[in-house]
Amino acid sequence: MRIFSGARITAPGIFLRSAGKPGMARRALAGAAVALACLGCAAVGPDYVRPRDTAPQAWSTALDKGLRDQPVDAQELARWWRSLNDPLLEGLITKAVQGNLDRKEALARLRQARAQHTVAAAGLFPTLSAGGSGTKSKQGGASDVSTSYRAALDAGWEIDLFGGQRRSAQAAEAEVQAAQEDVNAVMVSLCAEVALNYIELRTTQTRIASTRANIAIQEQTYNLEQARHAAGLSDALAVRQALANLETTRAQIPSLNASLEASMNALAVLLGQPPGTLSKALAVELPIPEVPRQLLVGVPADAVRNRPDVRKAERELAAQTARVGVATAELYPKITLTGDLGTMALSSGDLFSAGTRFFSYGPTISVPVFKAGSLRSAVKVQSALQEQALCRYEASVLTALEEAENAVSAYVKELSRRDTLARAVTAAQEAQSLAQYKYVAGLTSFDTVLDAQRTLTGLQDSLAQSTGDVAGNLVRLYKALGGGWDASLQAGEGQNPSRSANHEND
Repeated sequence: MRIFSGARITAPGIFLRSAGKPGMARRALAGAAVALACLGCAAVGPDYVRPRDTAPQAWSTALDKGLRDQPVDAQELARWWRSLNDPLLEGLITKAVQGNLDRKEALARLRQARAQHTVAAAGLFPTLSAGGSGTKSKQGGASDVSTSYRAALDAGWEIDLFGGQRRSAQAAEAEVQAAQEDVNAVMVSLCAEVALNYIELRTTQTRIASTRANIAIQEQTYNLEQARHAAGLSDALAVRQALANLETTRAQIPSLNASLEASMNALAVLLGQPPGTLSKALAVELPIPEVPRQLLVGVPADAVRNRPDVRKAERELAAQTARVGVATAELYPKITLTGDLGTMALSSGDLFSAGTRFFSYGPTISVPVFKAGSLRSAVKVQSALQEQALCRYEASVLTALEEAENAVSAYVKELSRRDTLARAVTAAQEAQSLAQYKYVAGLTSFDTVLDAQRTLTGLQDSLAQSTGDVAGNLVRLYKALGGGWDASLQAGEGQNPSRSANHEND
């Protein structure tokens, strides 16, 4: 049946200037009981069902170099940086959690989502307001001005007969949980970024130290060539070649120092501080953090379950599913119980006298019968958004699997490369010493010395970078596994571990 949109069917109200009668009160209570019974009706729209877990139970990359597919301890994964045994790094991460602006913004979004959930849940409860008025009126040419006073309590309650309010509350609750996972995701990225910049800083310091050591060796060679040339034992070409080799190595220092300052500034900003704040504290040279010999990584399915970005996408899908129900409920009638209780008199002094009291109550039914298809189209809009949310969730799962597999592979491969480079550096050091000895003894040319020094300089720099890459790849692996968010680090700042964990069974 189609009639004009917005038609309202209102049950006969009751307006009395008395305190009411027992029979009327009983009828009011009976109506309220019926309304409460209606709340037990099933909500319209689809019920949310968590997508089936399709993540593989084994890595496609062969585990090596101490990696094991055994389950990861949750607490160890939450604070993975402790495995690097660097107290300064741990302190930087703690300060970053307290001062980082991205995390503060995420916490503000979480508080916003919780407030919105309170607003949505309020629709399930009655409303009550109080008011009063004093009115003077005059009609036509009459000389008398009439005065009236009124004070009343007004109550209203929309019965959630078809579950629209409940679906709205479900969507808001899922959004709160998604916002909590967003905070956790920021934590994962923040801890990883602090560690990566710290490792980059230590790597640069190691490269600078190695370069300076090579500069010292090359200075000795240059001084030796100058002395040999003065004694007529060498020509000017050898002197110039030694100088060119020395200056080439020296030229690396300014760019390395610039990279060092950039890492210090990046760490300061991550901690919510101005650039340059940490320069003095980080100027002391320390080695690149050593990775543990054994590392438990679980299986890819564990990574998917642990990652906050995947959990956030799943909660957003749950919220959007509930919004389909909200839109569907708009297709059905709305029943609202309203009531007034108050007093009305012509004189303010008589406002609370006997005989001035009144009350009224009655249901209001609103039936949407013609909206030119807008209500059904609204359902289609929300259903299409639900499909998009499902696609985003599935894409987040695939991205998580890709990043985890790549991180495992990169870690294993870089460890192999570092071991190879370490052996090459040892051989190059021996070759450089032997070439220098043979040159002084007149058994080889100066070109052999230069080649040996260049080779050693390049290999030592590559080894330092590879050592840093190993530690960095470990950080990226922990990040890909979803490590780095810890409830105890966020205590007192809006974290609700029980709520975040409860949605696992939604």
